Amino acid sequence: MRTTTDFSPLYRSFIGFDHLAGLIDKASRADKQSSYPPYNVELLAEDQYRITMAVAGFSEEDIDIESKDNHLIIIGTKANNSNENNQSTEGDSTIKAPRKFLHQGIAERNFERKFQLGEHVKVIGAFMKNGLLHIDLEREIPEALKPRKIAINGKSLLGQTN
Repeated sequence: MRTTTDFSPLYRSFIGFDHLAGLIDKASRADKQSSYPPYNVELLAEDQYRITMAVAGFSEEDIDIESKDNHLIIIGTKANNSNENNQSTEGDSTIKAPRKFLHQGIAERNFERKFQLGEHVKVIGAFMKNGLLHIDLEREIPEALKPRKIAINGKSLLGQTN
């Protein structure tokens, strides 16, 4: 059984850390979200990641991927297939009846899944294979923010030696 935690003291005590307290609050609410569709997050290399989502029954046209303001949003919208199943196909005189499931274990419901991306994480590409949606991500740290070595050579650039 999960208990809820009140983070309001963090808002009163830590001035300037409201963003961090908001992230903690958002993470606690994320546990209550639907777990559909299931997904994995893999570390492929030091700064390369892959999100893999099980999207059986969805085609590439049914899925929209958007990266905006350090958020990755994946939306799956399944069109209603009832009209498609009732129409006769060209060259085939049989009329397809609506599908009747004895057991339906493959969910075909719409979904929206959001991921918060870290600083400098960019979406590189996405592809579908065997009912799995793969989204590749990479952290690209700008040269100005990368650590650099400073050589000690005994001379000052200002023309003075110590």
